[in-house]
Amino acid sequence: VQLQASGGGLVQAGGSLRLSCVVLGHTFRSYGMAWFRQAPGMEREFVSSINWNGGSTNYADSVKGRFTISRDDAKNTVYLQMNTLKPEDTAVYFCALQSGGTYAYIEREVYEYWGQGTLVTVSS
Repeated sequence: VQLQASGGGLVQAGGSLRLSCVVLGHTFRSYGMAWFRQAPGMEREFVSSINWNGGSTNYADSVKGRFTISRDDAKNTVYLQMNTLKPEDTAVYFCALQSGGTYAYIEREVYEYWGQGTLVTVSS
């Protein structure tokens, strides 16, 4: 299984970006996905997650109302739409996969596969 994240870049505060994560080579009947982020010198933290059918999502308090997670299973892709970006959103963003995906888990430990990360830089 490979996860390929893309869509990061440099944006001014107040701007928007959409991250994508393509899942390649999986054989799972279902899976849940999440986005985490890691700023320099900080621990990797939860951002958002979505369960196997998109019926359940979770968001970190810091991004609620600004970020939206979604999935397109026909394309094996999960998206993170990020609006009203702030300098404190600057980080490397990682997508992660959990086989099964019954719930939109927020715990880092349950995710079995990780993408390589994509850098988001928000300038003030």
